[in-house]
Amino acid sequence: MQKKEIVAMLLAGGQGSRLGILTKHIAKPAVAFGGKYKIIDFPLSNCINSGIDTVGVLTQYEPLKLNRHIGIGIPWDLDRSYGGVTILPPYVSDVSVAWYSGTANAVFQNMPFMDYYDPEYILILSGDHIYKMDYEMMLNCHKKKKADATIAVLKVPLDEANRFGIMNTGEDNRIIDFEEKPNKPKNDLASMGIYIFNWKVLRQALLDNEKRHDDSDFGKHIIPHLLNNGKKLFAYEFDGFWKDVGTLEAYWQANMELINIVPEFNLYEPYWKIYTKNSIQPPQFIGSEANLETCILGDGTEIYGEVYNSVIGSNVTIGKGTIVKNSIIMSDTKIADNCYIDRTIIAEECNVGEGVNIGYGDYAINTELPNIYESGLTVIGEKTWVPSNVIVGKNCALYGKLENENFISNRLESGENLIIEEVEE
Repeated sequence: MQKKEIVAMLLAGGQGSRLGILTKHIAKPAVAFGGKYKIIDFPLSNCINSGIDTVGVLTQYEPLKLNRHIGIGIPWDLDRSYGGVTILPPYVSDVSVAWYSGTANAVFQNMPFMDYYDPEYILILSGDHIYKMDYEMMLNCHKKKKADATIAVLKVPLDEANRFGIMNTGEDNRIIDFEEKPNKPKNDLASMGIYIFNWKVLRQALLDNEKRHDDSDFGKHIIPHLLNNGKKLFAYEFDGFWKDVGTLEAYWQANMELINIVPEFNLYEPYWKIYTKNSIQPPQFIGSEANLETCILGDGTEIYGEVYNSVIGSNVTIGKGTIVKNSIIMSDTKIADNCYIDRTIIAEECNVGEGVNIGYGDYAINTELPNIYESGLTVIGEKTWVPSNVIVGKNCALYGKLENENFISNRLESGENLIIEEVEE
C-alpha cells in the first residue's frame, strides 16, 4: 500500500479535572460544546478539512462516551479502509503493562501504528481546544523551511505568558529556546500544543527519551531534547481564534461568545464546516407563552418558558414559567415549570424539578474546591436529579439522584457542594 504523507495523533485521554463535576465520568474531549458539538469535533474537523485522512485518537480516561461519539468516523469522512480514524487506548504488550504517563509516552506506545503507515510527517494535536486551523498551511511552512519540527504558537498577553510553554525565537522564527511556564517570560509566543515533526526525527527522540523518562512529555522533554541536539525547530504563528476551555469560566465564556451577533468564532462558515455525530431529533418547538432572546437551540428542544443569552442542547425541555439566563443546558435535560436558572451549567440527561432556583444569592468561595468553582458558576453533573422547590447558590456543584432530604431546609448555600455517589449493588 502507498504510505501516508502525514498521520495525525490526537491526544484525547485527559481527565480535564479543572472542569470539575462535568468530567467526573466523561473525558474532557467528549464534553458538549455549542449546543450540538463535542470538543473533539474541532480537531477532527480540522483534520479532514486540511486533507488529513489518517488519525489516531489516543484515549485513556473514561473513554466510553468518546468512543461512541467517534465510532468509525463517518461524520468526518474518516471511515476509510486504509487510514481513517483509529481509537488507540493503552494496551498490554509482551514488554509492558502501562497507562499513558505523558503526552510523548502516549505517542511512543503507539509507534507500531505510525510505523504501519511509514509517514514523512507526524502531526500531534490536543483533543481539548476550540479552534479552526488549516494544518496544510502549517505543513507547507514546515516543508519550506526544511524544519525537523514546527510548533504552532499564539501571541498571548505577556502578563499571562507564565501559564504557557513559551517559544523564544530568533531570525526567521527559528526557535532558540523553550521555557515551560516561566516565572518571567521573555516572549509572548505561547505553544498551542500543535506540532509537526519529521517522523524519523520524532521516532528517534521518542526512543531516546523513553530511556530517561517514564513520563515523557513533548513540552518538558521532547522539545528541549531536539533543541539540545541541534535540530531545526521553527514557530508557526497562528492568528485565528483558539480557546483552551480548560476551566469552567473559559468553557462557559467560549459558549457565550457563540451567541454574539457577530461571533469571533463563527460556526456558520460554509467553507470550514465543523462536523459532528447527529442523532435523529424532531424539530424545535416554541410554546405560545415562550420568550427567547439571543440563544442557540438544539434540535428537538421544547421551550415553554423564557430563555435569555444561553446555549441549549438538543432534546431539552424547559417548562412554563421557567426562566433560564446566561446558562448552558446540555442535551436530553428536562427542566420543569416555574424554575429560575442563572449562570449555571447543566450537563446531559439531568432532571430539574418544579420551582427550583439555581444561581441564587451572594457570591461565596467554594469550601472544597476553590480553584475550580471560583467564577460564580454553579455546575450540575450528568444524570443528576434536582428535587422540586430547592434553592441553590453560586459556586456550587451538584451530582447524583438528589432528594429534598439531602438539602438543609431545601437550600444549598453558595460555595457548597452536594455530591452523592451511586452505590452499586
